[in-house]
Amino acid sequence: MAQISVWLVAGVMLCSIPACSLGGDMPCIHSLEKGKIFGPLGQLKSIPSHLCLNDRTDFQFPWESRNITEMQKTRCTCLHHLMLQQIFNLFSTNKSPAAWKHTLNKLLSSLDHSLDRLEQTKEETLVCPEDLGSLVRNYFLRIRNYLKKKKHSSCAWEVVRSEIQVCLFLM
Repeated sequence: MAQISVWLVAGVMLCSIPACSLGGDMPCIHSLEKGKIFGPLGQLKSIPSHLCLNDRTDFQFPWESRNITEMQKTRCTCLHHLMLQQIFNLFSTNKSPAAWKHTLNKLLSSLDHSLDRLEQTKEETLVCPEDLGSLVRNYFLRIRNYLKKKKHSSCAWEVVRSEIQVCLFLM
């Protein structure tokens, strides 16, 4: 019962956060689109998190929420694009748990839709400075290496799924 309450509170908080507060007319991830990503991502949970406590790790997410919101519009748009592309690539591997197949298709479809929406913006906003691209690639490389080290176990995927939820929440 307590776990359900936590998820309900988290859902209410997520829906009440202005997802496009990063600046003026920037086409960031709309809260409705974010919900379409969070829904399937939450449904991917196939093992209780408390069983995976020993598998937790720090992937060293390179930003704090306030750092993301303070970025220039163009950097934020390219950051969102890079992050969504990396998340799409991560979950589209054939190493993800077979039990996720149906829900994973919904997640990938939502990510693809958000990427398409971002790609409809001005092309120059999708070009990222090398340092930003490097930070994102290294962050996801640490995640991929972790999954490989843990042999793509259910707990490893649960840890990664939770990490991606936090990552999306901060975007």
